[in-house]
Amino acid sequence: MTPAPEGEEQEGPVIRDRRRIDPKTGKLREPAEAPAPETPDEGDAGVSDEELSSLKTQLSERLADLQRLKAEYDNYRKRVERDRVAVREQALGQVLSELLPVLDDIGRARDHEELTGGFKSVAESLEAVTGKLGLEKFGEKSEPFDPTVHEALMHSYSADVTETSVADVLQPGYRIGERVLRPARVAVAEPDPNAEAAADESGDDGE
Repeated sequence: MTPAPEGEEQEGPVIRDRRRIDPKTGKLREPAEAPAPETPDEGDAGVSDEELSSLKTQLSERLADLQRLKAEYDNYRKRVERDRVAVREQALGQVLSELLPVLDDIGRARDHEELTGGFKSVAESLEAVTGKLGLEKFGEKSEPFDPTVHEALMHSYSADVTETSVADVLQPGYRIGERVLRPARVAVAEPDPNAEAAADESGDDGE
């Protein structure tokens, strides 16, 4: 093949030598520098005030949605917890209500000093277990009468009280938390109106 004369371009495909080692010198060729990436025009990358305002509005709306969703979840979680506690107390109340007559028998035996021997150990164990389950005994002499937790079976007047009070506890009450399983059955004493009248008369006589 005759080489092209000097000064004239040789026609035909251009063959690029991509070998990393130069066959003539045997040395490693330097890699060709990659062209620098084109930087976008700053004018094209800018955001208009209208677009920025729209993005801020959308962000505020999404944030409000998240806050509302969180509040709804918190309320749901609290409601589920309240329901769980209520169901537990209801189930416990049904079981413990069946044991109240047994606890009454234990109390009467203790009052008559008949709680001795093995019966005493069993009774104390039963009272300890029911106490751990949240059963609380209430009703004391001389405490103010409360119709929400007391059931008045007897009524009398007394000069020793200044308000309606519990004169005697006929049967103790029991509750779990705020739930009353059985009100305390009591005898109630009210201030004696005749005693007040007599006191007024004696005061008048003294004058």
